[in-house]
Amino acid sequence: MKNIRNVKIIGTGSYIPKKILTNDDLEKMVDTNHEWIITRTGIVERHLAEDNETTADIASKAALKAIKDSNIKPEEIELIIIATNSQDMIFPATACLVQKKIKAINAATFDLQAGCTGAVYALITAWQYISTGFYDNALIIGAETLTKFVDWTDRNTCILFGMERELLF
Repeated sequence: MKNIRNVKIIGTGSYIPKKILTNDDLEKMVDTNHEWIITRTGIVERHLAEDNETTADIASKAALKAIKDSNIKPEEIELIIIATNSQDMIFPATACLVQKKIKAINAATFDLQAGCTGAVYALITAWQYISTGFYDNALIIGAETLTKFVDWTDRNTCILFGMERELLF
């Protein structure tokens, strides 16, 4: 490959919701116990978005921290990719909502839906845009509010979901 530019991560940020659901809490909701959950998942507690917090809200909070860490301005971001399976709505993309919230007025945006590997696909996609010189700065966000869709009576799945994070390079 010719003319491939180096790509690096220049800033990171994260947001973790304050609301916590512990294994002890789940014991009161479904037929399970701390030991059963730990053995199968290693999870002790989950962070859940508040009822009024959207995927765009949590993604924007993390994005603003990453922007500050990177020492670039929101208007310098040229691409926003949000890896999520819990979009706020079908249209517009959650990335568009984040773009508006963080004032990244020059950014192209799209959501990427690929399950657990979504953030990796987003990273690779952004790398391709940057390494080829198409863009200089991309914001990659992996954000989920899947807990809003969880069946809290199904112990096989309800023990798994919670937490958000994000990267910028």
